[in-house]
Amino acid sequence: MIPQRWVNNLIGVFLLVPAWILTKAFFLSFSHPTTRHSFWATEEFWFFGLGAVMWVLMFFGCVWVFGEPRFLRLYVFGHELTHAVWAWAMGGRIRGFKVTRRGGYVVTDKSNFLIALAPYFYPLYSLAVLVGYGLASVFYDLSGFTPVLFAMLGVTWAFHFSFTLWMIPKGQSDLAAHGNFFSLVIIYLANLVLLSLLLIFAAPEITFRGFGRELIGYAEELLAPVWPHIAELFGRRG
Repeated sequence: MIPQRWVNNLIGVFLLVPAWILTKAFFLSFSHPTTRHSFWATEEFWFFGLGAVMWVLMFFGCVWVFGEPRFLRLYVFGHELTHAVWAWAMGGRIRGFKVTRRGGYVVTDKSNFLIALAPYFYPLYSLAVLVGYGLASVFYDLSGFTPVLFAMLGVTWAFHFSFTLWMIPKGQSDLAAHGNFFSLVIIYLANLVLLSLLLIFAAPEITFRGFGRELIGYAEELLAPVWPHIAELFGRRG
């Protein structure tokens, strides 16, 4: 039988195509003059960026001074909790959960590549901030605290992104279990989807319909040279 990792790596190769299309759509949409000027001038963007920059400076400052980042236990807790949340959401049962400063684990009767890779693309603490803000806004008027919300989102998203980049080169078993190449493509693609959604929500000039049209246009442009050969191949088989 063909090893599952080989199959996963082959799937990863094919996923490079949508990853490239989405990358091009994301950066070109963000670089449009109307989007660039209006989006970068918003208060939300500046507070989000301020929170992200503050965390990144602290993260790399701690690495430089102490040789490793701070809040490792908090990251490990969020990492293992994300495994547990995704396993539970997919019908699994959690039979064990342990967190230490150097690592942790979750024991569950459900396992797949999404559960294994979820901590690398699922910003748990950013979502917790959004949920907390939403619940609090039901009882209190928080309209004046929007800058604080975006600053906290900047900190938590940078927390997720920086630790993801820090941990991936350290030989994570989550990635190796399903093939490193396949896992890295999935992580990149999932994070890019998340960033694209944030861009669409944050930039009023970009809509889901417009972004979708750009994706289709770039896909047609990329596949144009090979599409006649694909059609001919399937035509012969038919």
